[in-house]
Formats: sequence, structure tokens, C-alpha cells
Amino acid sequence: MLAEAPPFWWQAEADWRATALTPLSLVYAAAAGRRLVRAPREKVALPVLCVGNFTVGGSGKTPVAIALARRARAMKLKPGFLSRGHGGNVGASRIVDPVLEDARHAGDEPLLLAAHAPVAVSPDRAAGARLLAARGCDFLIMDDGFQSARIHMDYALLVVDAGHGVGNGRVLPAGPLRARVVDQLRHADAVLRMGEGTAADPVVRQAARAGKPVYDAVSRPRDPDRFAGRRFLAFAGIGHPEKFFAMLRRVGAEVAVARPFPDHHFYTTDELRALMAEARTERLTLVTTAKDMARLSEERVPAGFLAMTETFEIDAVFDSDAVPRRIIDETLRAWRRR
Repeated sequence: MLAEAPPFWWQAEADWRATALTPLSLVYAAAAGRRLVRAPREKVALPVLCVGNFTVGGSGKTPVAIALARRARAMKLKPGFLSRGHGGNVGASRIVDPVLEDARHAGDEPLLLAAHAPVAVSPDRAAGARLLAARGCDFLIMDDGFQSARIHMDYALLVVDAGHGVGNGRVLPAGPLRARVVDQLRHADAVLRMGEGTAADPVVRQAARAGKPVYDAVSRPRDPDRFAGRRFLAFAGIGHPEKFFAMLRRVGAEVAVARPFPDHHFYTTDELRALMAEARTERLTLVTTAKDMARLSEERVPAGFLAMTETFEIDAVFDSDAVPRRIIDETLRAWRRR
């Protein structure tokens, strides 16, 4: 889980800690590779497009899943999301109710997804697929689960962050990889390089040698002019908070104070009061991500906090408008073949 991800995972070169953990990584990598090959995967009645990543967290896959759902709707499909509900209290398989549930129950990412299409939260993705089919969905987008979900995927798109790549290139626990890159590429249909930078280039070259298509996309802020020229106290509990702070600066905002928190962090009342007090003292506006805002339900925050906090929202934008349709079309073709 990236909330506890040590910084040495994201160094370009493995240090002594990664070296010391390498024997454990070899065992984990062997087990993960076998799971990718041998795990039983139930075939469901609907086409399944998986949006996954090579590493634990932080690649930007959720905005990508949302962008693909929007394109699916434009193609007259009825998409639904499959989610494990990370950060929430999953319990029984169910359709997320964004009105009655909060992030502690459903998870922050499912709440974000639910604004765009029905979301089934379930540790059993096949059971979630049946719930979505009963709701009238005819196209399933699985947010994460590439390495572990026991469901047949008609198309698997692996997202890699261009700025961080796969870190030190080691498998858990010595690094952030969920399995060896070569093992994951064998079961992927395409790779999506997300953002700007060169850290993902080695993975892109491996994908090209394996004959996998490589696409590109960036995170584009909504309404950037609203933030330009203003002073903020920015806080974020996401995989790579520094990406959020850097994006604010790129649109012309002054990040006078940056407060990073662990991924999927549930803020305590004392933490929120401290943020409010610091913002008032320094005459700053609070700003956070949509994912963080999903975890700030009205019942759990100090009075006035939400009123003084703005949400910096982003969209995943593909380098070619034809790419999302191509991915969806290929998913449908693979589903028809099976």
C-alpha cells in the first residue's frame, strides 16, 4: 500500500535497503509471476477493460478510467466500474451509493468513479460484474486488479507514470513493482505513459520490444485560470503529492505551504483544524485534490473547513482523441471472440 511506501522505492538506483530486501523480493516476484499465469479467471457475460498499473499506487489510473467511461458513453455504451474499494470497508458486494455512503465505507476512488457511472465494490470482481449487469451496464471498466482479480480481462491497459516510472525497478518489498515488468507485459495489451518525464522510458522500450502498443496521456487541470495568481496552502494524501503541488505551480498558483499526507489518508479533526489555523494565520486559501475531497464528508470536518477549501480537479487527456475509442473497440472485439 502506497500510504507506507518508503521513499527509497522511488530512487532511480536501488540502495542498501533494497539490496537487503532482494531475497524477499525474489520470492514475491516468483509467486506474483505464477499468479499471473495460473490464477483462475472467471469469464463474465460483459466485456471487461482493465486499467491497472505496474506499481503500487500513484500512476493516475483512476482519471484514465473516468476518461474511458466518458468515451464509452459517447459510443452509446453503458459503462460500469469494478472496484476493490481500497480504503473503504468493503463488506458485501454492492453498488456504491454516493449519497448515502462516505469514503470510509466505500473508498475514495469508488466515490470519484460513482460520479460518472455505476460502481460495484467487491473483493469478488465477478460478483461485482453481475451486479452491474443487473443495473443495465453493458461495458465494464475495472479500476486496478490487473495482478490479482480473478476475472477474465478482454483488454488490459497498464498505466505508468512518466515522472516516476517504476522507481528502483525492484519488486515488493524492495521496490514498488507488483510483479516483474516482463511478467506483467506478457499479460498486458497496451501501455499508457501518463504525464511528462523520462522515468518511464525503460518500460516503454520493453513494451515496444514485446510488440505492445504504447499510448500517451497527460493530466490537464480543469479551470486553471481560477487558481492562477493566488496563494494557497495545498494539502494532499495521494500516491505522489508532489505531482499535485507541481501542477498547481504550473497553472500560476503560489503554493506558499505544501502539506503532504500518506495515500488514502483519513484526516483527523485535529489535522484539519491545524490546516485551517495555518491558512488563516498566513492568509492562504486551502486547496486539495478531488480524491482528498472525497474523504472529507461534512459530518467529519470542523465547521467552516469545506467552505474555505477549494478542489483542484484534473482530467486525463490522451495525446490522440482516437486512442480511447481504439482501446474500447479492441476490448469489444476481444469479448466477441471469446
